[in-house]
Amino acid sequence: MNPKQLEGAQREVALKGYLVLAGLFVASLVACNLIFRKFFAWEFMGYEFRQSVGLLPYPLTFLVTDLISEIYGKRRANHVVVAGLVASVATLGMVTLAGAVPATDWSPVDNVAFDHVFGQTALAVGASMAAYLLAQSLDVQIFHFWKGLTKGKHLWLRNNLSTIPSQVIDTATVLALLCAVGEISWTQFGVLFLNGVAFKSLVALVDTPFVYAGVGLMRRRLGLEEGQEVAF
Repeated sequence: MNPKQLEGAQREVALKGYLVLAGLFVASLVACNLIFRKFFAWEFMGYEFRQSVGLLPYPLTFLVTDLISEIYGKRRANHVVVAGLVASVATLGMVTLAGAVPATDWSPVDNVAFDHVFGQTALAVGASMAAYLLAQSLDVQIFHFWKGLTKGKHLWLRNNLSTIPSQVIDTATVLALLCAVGEISWTQFGVLFLNGVAFKSLVALVDTPFVYAGVGLMRRRLGLEEGQEVAF
């Protein structure tokens, strides 16, 4: 199906929607990289669920890329993935610069506290970015593979069959790299991997109604047919 050329008010709506989704994507990704060194544990029916707090906002990035892929197409989704990489590298540079500047004796956050939270960020973020690029790029590719195979139908299928495999690869890659650079112990790999995959897969299933709601809203506002994308 040919993309729909937009003009006037519809073009403005499409552009604003794209910018909002891109902003959510970048904000979620940067937040993950800033907070991931804090780990938490939940007790549930005798099972202890252990994971990084960076896990909490990360599934939102896959939800956003699926929405962008469905409405704006593969090229726009890949643009957002690249923008997230640029934002993460820029954030790393800013944090590194902030850490290099000595704190005053009256600073509420001293050098030790700052380094304790943000120290060794370069290795960890590098590992995270390697996993991120692999997983997000794979998510976009798989999403459009299923979209083409189903001729734009069965949104739930491509939403889940692109997100869940990508999340598995992302979790395995980032944990392996974090273990390799010494951020976490290899003894934690198994439980963190299983917990991460279980949580992300569950979120992927739960967010399907939100994908349908977002896609349905944009289709009505932009006058799109099922499976049709916009061009602007």
